[in-house]
Amino acid sequence: MPRVKLTDRFVAGVKPDGRIDYFDAVTTGLVLRVAAAGRRKSWCLFYTSPLDGKRARIGLGSYPALGLAGARTKAIEAAGAAVDGSDPRRTMKATASLTVTDLAEAYIGDPRKARLRTIGEIRRRLRRDVLPVIGDLRITEVARRDVRNVFEPIERSGKPVSARRAFADLHAMLRWAVEHEYLPTNPIEGMRGPDIKAPRERVLSESEIETLWNALPKVLPPTYRRIVQLCLLTAQRLGEVSGMTRNELHFDRAEWHLPGSRTKNGHPHIVPLSDPAVAIIREALEDAADASVFSPQGVTVSALVSVRNAQFGIPHWTIHDCRRTALTGMARLGVAPIVLGHVANHLTTTKAGITLAVYSKYDYAQEKRAALELWADRLSAIVGGKAATVTPLKRKATV
Repeated sequence: MPRVKLTDRFVAGVKPDGRIDYFDAVTTGLVLRVAAAGRRKSWCLFYTSPLDGKRARIGLGSYPALGLAGARTKAIEAAGAAVDGSDPRRTMKATASLTVTDLAEAYIGDPRKARLRTIGEIRRRLRRDVLPVIGDLRITEVARRDVRNVFEPIERSGKPVSARRAFADLHAMLRWAVEHEYLPTNPIEGMRGPDIKAPRERVLSESEIETLWNALPKVLPPTYRRIVQLCLLTAQRLGEVSGMTRNELHFDRAEWHLPGSRTKNGHPHIVPLSDPAVAIIREALEDAADASVFSPQGVTVSALVSVRNAQFGIPHWTIHDCRRTALTGMARLGVAPIVLGHVANHLTTTKAGITLAVYSKYDYAQEKRAALELWADRLSAIVGGKAATVTPLKRKATV
């Protein structure tokens, strides 16, 4: 077993035949173990156990995830623990019993992470997308297939961005686990996550809106038709509309109160309801049998629309295009971007910068209502074939 003053260049280039252990001449007990043909390199430490006085060995991690400097640091810390009477194998065994849920709590609780503006969204995504799938796994057992089991179902459900974020959150958490010595290596280092396609930009023209609206009763069952109409009227997401419940509705104020547990960003959202929106919801409530206003799930509605797309009389569209169309329509009517952000519940707009995030507590409730009512009036004119051409005003928008 050769003793070598290990260098980064030597560690990167060594490729012996058969397995060989290279003992570091600088750090006592540190060994670079190189497998056959150099296909796998790992670090370990030989030391004397304070429990029984016998020679012992522990793995420190794999190269290149753990470099020479990091391996020397871990070896010195482990050897120091042994000198102090604590066998490092016990510490590593306790760490190995941690589950992904345990790791997530430690990761989210890191003071440096807690200062991130997006920590709330990271916590919510981990608890929604990752932990229900692999939360009970020990962190030492996580494999690439487990990670695919997290993001592939999300990807198949038609949410490529959410799938990519779930993968990125998990990758960052495992990388943090290596940095903080919960894991010797990141099991998904170098793994390619789901691809993100270019975001859709489809906005329905007014003639397409008229054709679609009038085709809905002929193509879709009443419940599905109402959901699509509300998506176009309120500019809210399909899952939020299809999951609407009776206790979220406040007809005395003509408002729909979405709890944070049902919004994409976890932020509670109040949606002012125009008269046409109220009429559609009341119509739906007459057919509702329980607390839900609509029975079908969002994915089911989206799938039905996709199957019957050719029957609507316009080029291919998705329900999310309704949200984009509504927000674009309001912008054309002169609605200010900050108000559009509040209508859409986009914190990147409504809480951008220190002024809006910390000092401005105004909720733009009146402006949101004015924008949605303005859009409802315009939409009514469009679907009734009475819409005039809109010429954008050069003066500042009033809402």
